[in-house]
Amino acid sequence: MEEKMEIEDLNLWYGTFQALKDIELDIYENRVTAIIGPSGCGKSTLIRCLNRMNDLLDDVTIEGEIEMDDEDIYKIDVVTLRKRIGMVFQKPNPFPMSIFDNIAYGPKIHGTKDKKKLREIVEDSLKRAVLWDEVKDDLNKSALDLSGGQQQRLCIARTLAVKPEVILFDEPCSALDPISTRKIEDLIAKLKENYTIVIVTHNMQQAARVSDFTAFMYLGKMLEFDTTKNIFTNPKNEKTESYISGRFG
Repeated sequence: MEEKMEIEDLNLWYGTFQALKDIELDIYENRVTAIIGPSGCGKSTLIRCLNRMNDLLDDVTIEGEIEMDDEDIYKIDVVTLRKRIGMVFQKPNPFPMSIFDNIAYGPKIHGTKDKKKLREIVEDSLKRAVLWDEVKDDLNKSALDLSGGQQQRLCIARTLAVKPEVILFDEPCSALDPISTRKIEDLIAKLKENYTIVIVTHNMQQAARVSDFTAFMYLGKMLEFDTTKNIFTNPKNEKTESYISGRFG
């Protein structure tokens, strides 16, 4: 297995509050890495470091190193970085435009103008997100008219349209019903064949189902990282065991 991203000695402060403390983590190519831990432990803050979303916030200080393919992400143009590292958020956030235009938006921004090429990208992205059969006859319909689960798969298709290498999922199922959640989980299992995936989830059963590796965070620290199987069957850290067994969190 090859590392796709490496995090070393990562520290982050919001003003004077230290949200991340000495984080070390390897993210492996074509694998799903889950980040779990109680609310407020720094999971979302960590995942937002990976594509520099925290750069947009005032009064944030970041120290340490994050590399992708042995290159410092802070030396990569941020627009290029966010094309290579896509993100799917907790709440579906389709643009207030047609299904077609939602998917074509990113490729257009990055210079694809040919209509035939755009149609191919839209169809391919929707197929990869397992949404094509449900919307192929309604591509001019507003994306806001889709159900919550369909909107989330649309957002995944929109991310895929710009051909990322890494996809970050920040609690992508927390607003969805169980059937939609299952569709997203099945989709993640398929996507890892072609993409490296990091998922933040508060749902431990979900982490156990979809991930190959799991990192457990507590109070801004990475307490344990191992294969998902080991984390859930033989955790080494007492707090990991307490969290997984439901004694706190």
